[in-house]
Amino acid sequence: MAAPPHAAGTRRRVAPAPAMPVVALDARRIQRALEDRSRYRYVLPSLHAVDAADGGGWQVRSPNCSRNIDPQGGEIPIAWFQPGAGSLWRLHSRNHAAQAWVLQADDLALTDALAIVCSDSARLYWP
Repeated sequence: MAAPPHAAGTRRRVAPAPAMPVVALDARRIQRALEDRSRYRYVLPSLHAVDAADGGGWQVRSPNCSRNIDPQGGEIPIAWFQPGAGSLWRLHSRNHAAQAWVLQADDLALTDALAIVCSDSARLYWP
């Protein structure tokens, strides 16, 4: 039996989600949006569930092809979608020099948060 077409690595990796109010449907929405991003379309970002004790949500990691952050081009965290009040989200970028997350926007619909990350005109997410 032949392998499915996505078996060659065209699908994004998703780490298993811990028990928390973020659902797999949100992960799929994030994955689909990342496929249509403007920057670094040739890399395969991965999506990882963030434990509720650490704020919950989803973290996007991507190979650092520019080698601006990781000289070996390894995988770096670039965005964190954190659930907020109701169905709204908080969007964080990673300050790699300070090794800290920086809140960029609050009270966003997931589609709006995804649009910001995928367009990334200020290069906050895809360094």
